[in-house]
Amino acid sequence: MADQAHFAEQAMPLMDSLYSGALRMTRNPADADDLVQETYLRAYRGFGGFQEGTNLKAWMFRILTNTYINMYRAKQRRPQESELDEVEDLYLYRRLGGLESATLSRSAEDELMDTFSEAEVKAAVEALPENFRMAVLLADVEGFSYKEIAEILDIPIGTVMSRLHRGRKALQKALYDYAVGHGLADRPEDPGDAEVDDAPDASGTDPVTAAAADR
Repeated sequence: MADQAHFAEQAMPLMDSLYSGALRMTRNPADADDLVQETYLRAYRGFGGFQEGTNLKAWMFRILTNTYINMYRAKQRRPQESELDEVEDLYLYRRLGGLESATLSRSAEDELMDTFSEAEVKAAVEALPENFRMAVLLADVEGFSYKEIAEILDIPIGTVMSRLHRGRKALQKALYDYAVGHGLADRPEDPGDAEVDDAPDASGTDPVTAAAADR
């Protein structure tokens, strides 16, 4: 059982990460501030239930996610504001290697990825269905494991894997379709030709994402 007297010392260093996560969820700085404030309040009140020695960040993100679901999913968000562009890190976008197809060589893929702006990739992420977007953000931005994401979202690990796979595939398709629409890539005659086996392996690593991260 954790001691509330040590809460600030242990939890405050996580605020920047929690705020970034809140901003990605709400897509609005004012809502993100409210979400983080409520998360810390709930975390402080429940800190006695935190098991010392386990992942405090994952525990805090579970509270953040549950609070977001309860407070914002059924609520109309404030209009999106430009501050998002100033604080959103590009870690996810550097890791998304979703334009790989059987007809593209490695060098051609690298060249193609360089043509996308931050706004274009951000739009593809934000267009994902909520369940897929949350899973992708927790995995590819925050770096949580399948087990941790399952605990944060309170869903089975198999569901986490499914949502990640489908979310990443949707991102790949959106970016590839954009490239085709702007003459940056050719549409294969057979749509099946563009598919690659990018399902996550047992380690939790997306092969396409990992390849992009190595660049």
